[in-house]
Amino acid sequence: MIVSTLGKQDAERKFETLLNHLSHPPSFTTVRVNTHLASVQHVKNMLSDELEKQLNGLSVPILQHPDVQDILLIPVIGPRKNIKQQQCEAIVGAQCGNAVLRGAHVYVPGIVSASKFMKAGDVVSVYSDIKGKCKKGAKEFDGTKVFLGNGISESSRKEIFSGLPDLKGIGIRMTEPVYLSPSFDNVLPGYLFLQNLPSTVVTHVLDPQPGERILDMCAAPGGKTTHIAALMHDQGEVIALDKISNKVKKIEQNALLLGLNSIRAFCFDGTKALKLDMVKDTEGEPPFLPESFDRILLDAPCSGMGQRPNMACAWTLKEVTSYQPLQRKLFTVAVKLLKPGGVLVYSTCTITLAENEEQVAWALTTFPCLQLQPQEPQIGGEGMMGAGLSFEQLKQLQRFDPSVVPLPDTDFDSLREAKVEDMICLANKDCIGFFIAKFVKWKSTQETDP
Repeated sequence: MIVSTLGKQDAERKFETLLNHLSHPPSFTTVRVNTHLASVQHVKNMLSDELEKQLNGLSVPILQHPDVQDILLIPVIGPRKNIKQQQCEAIVGAQCGNAVLRGAHVYVPGIVSASKFMKAGDVVSVYSDIKGKCKKGAKEFDGTKVFLGNGISESSRKEIFSGLPDLKGIGIRMTEPVYLSPSFDNVLPGYLFLQNLPSTVVTHVLDPQPGERILDMCAAPGGKTTHIAALMHDQGEVIALDKISNKVKKIEQNALLLGLNSIRAFCFDGTKALKLDMVKDTEGEPPFLPESFDRILLDAPCSGMGQRPNMACAWTLKEVTSYQPLQRKLFTVAVKLLKPGGVLVYSTCTITLAENEEQVAWALTTFPCLQLQPQEPQIGGEGMMGAGLSFEQLKQLQRFDPSVVPLPDTDFDSLREAKVEDMICLANKDCIGFFIAKFVKWKSTQETDP
């Protein structure tokens, strides 16, 4: 995976560093402004007022990204080391724990166990059960747990574990998190979309234009879909596919919330999106006729080995290598659906060679009609060696590898002294792991009669 290009010891060291980085949140919270409804400056001003309220008058800078102009960056304060751990404890699931590290409060469904004396209004220390060993409803837990900070419980232990299915709200309101970042729960809905920096870069690399017909093949929850529609000024057609119906509903909800009308979402398997009989396409529903899209985004299902924070390293080699065939199936369909002269962007939120550079090398060999393209904006690093791509080709890829920078310690004092350009540079590097490749289809794949 990584071993092929580095020596075994170097590879192991790099993997350890990477896992350590993946267990911490990125050093900035990234929000995308919905430019379809408001200007970046207007939303920045509203957000500034909101943060001042949340942080009780403490001031945290909000930076507009110079190369991705619809993005605002808010520094994360932490890790904070002097938080006093309480006798009263609550254990949350790993996924809930990851959300808390990025500024969320604890919702009732995420609570796995709580001290037997916990009442509403108690100050509670919150821990993440990173190995998933804690039994639901336990009164104490001695297994591996990671401290996330303190909060105030909104419900008693008895209420949380009473078995009432309608208990879904906030269970513990975080007051002293180890990583202090703003909560975006119901903050400026319609104007802001919480998204990782590389995920927003992808859509700019795709560069959708008003009036085009664009396909987002694996679209849920719709962050990139809605970004595509916003960059097109909601003019044209954005088709979003996902094979899980609840996720398709989420895409539709997000489109509605952000006021976008050019999106049509379908519950459909992307691997079957190509129409095989050439009967005229009347409805504009999947499956689609060959060469009927101007641009296609394939943000492929992947091992997710770039998502942060992730404290539970649960990847097996088998799982990591299982995605390659599915990615190739989707890619093959995408190439056939793309018009000659059209653009195909392939992306993943993982850092493995097998799902990234190896897929690019395979694509260029399998589809002579494709050419690799330079990307704009280019804020990630270049591609990784080991898949047989030339140096020139590697320079046309974007790979975001969080392990290339040391983990920062950010407090209010260091923020006051920090230069804006240094902060932007850190935001570009200390983000989630991600990969982007951009192709143009320079000739048709349709069979021509002799």
